[in-house]
Amino acid sequence: MAPPTVQLPHQHNGVGIAYRVMAMACMACLSAIVKWTGQRGVPVFEIIFFRNLFAFVPLGLYIWRTTHFSVLRTRRPIGHLTRSAIGLFGMVCGFSAVQHLPLTEATAFNFASPLFMTALSALVLREPIGRHRWGAVIVGFLGVLIMVRPQPGHMNLVGVSLALGSAVGAAGAMVAIRQIAATEKGPTIVFYFTAAGAVLGLVGSAFNWVTPDPLTFALLVLGGLIGGVGQLLLTEAIRLAPVGVVAPFDYTQLIWATAIGFLVWGELPRAATVVGALVVAASGVYILHRELVRRRSASVAVV
Repeated sequence: MAPPTVQLPHQHNGVGIAYRVMAMACMACLSAIVKWTGQRGVPVFEIIFFRNLFAFVPLGLYIWRTTHFSVLRTRRPIGHLTRSAIGLFGMVCGFSAVQHLPLTEATAFNFASPLFMTALSALVLREPIGRHRWGAVIVGFLGVLIMVRPQPGHMNLVGVSLALGSAVGAAGAMVAIRQIAATEKGPTIVFYFTAAGAVLGLVGSAFNWVTPDPLTFALLVLGGLIGGVGQLLLTEAIRLAPVGVVAPFDYTQLIWATAIGFLVWGELPRAATVVGALVVAASGVYILHRELVRRRSASVAVV
């Protein structure tokens, strides 16, 4: 006898896509604020403190209006600590990278995150990775090499290393989330990560605090609010539409970053950055496609 059919919640693909695009706009704006405030002399850990502290405003309102604060009860404190440590490593690297690279270039390197996540899933979660996805990973890393342009005198070693560290941290955080997602809800994971970020930022800036001027302070607060809203938009996008529908729109962040970088700093992306980013993005979309095919095949086999 076949198992009963599970009724999926009603999905709104158009709204989900719109939320994902708006989330990417928020992330690009946050990166621009990080870069601008860093240029005004605010240390990275202080920026992290403000980003996470004021993210509690939209996050708290969201939890209050949806799941209520009982969602904060957890059975996986060590899992949250691990996820937060890995994610904050990526945040420190990412916030530092935008100080050393043009905004568009720092954003493009983040696209390597799905490549690292695929490799880490095989190593850490022991997930089977077929030749199609391994092939996409290899092609994607060729795209990274195009962006890096490893030629003497042309490579910003510090900036590139930090940007790739950010991509590795983001990938590792996603793997860690997959390990605790069976028992932990999205708002719970986001709350404890945000709390850990606020604590890390405060401790890290305790002996190197720079009192910002009013405009810089306002932008730091705005960065926290935008970061929190962007995180919630990402959550809502997944709730309203399948991952396979909304995830490819993550790459619209490059469009927002290019526009902001040009308008604020007069930056224009190098041809190598654009070409490499397109190769990496195509590889990421193909990896997502193969993952969805694998999951469908597994579902059919179970039925």
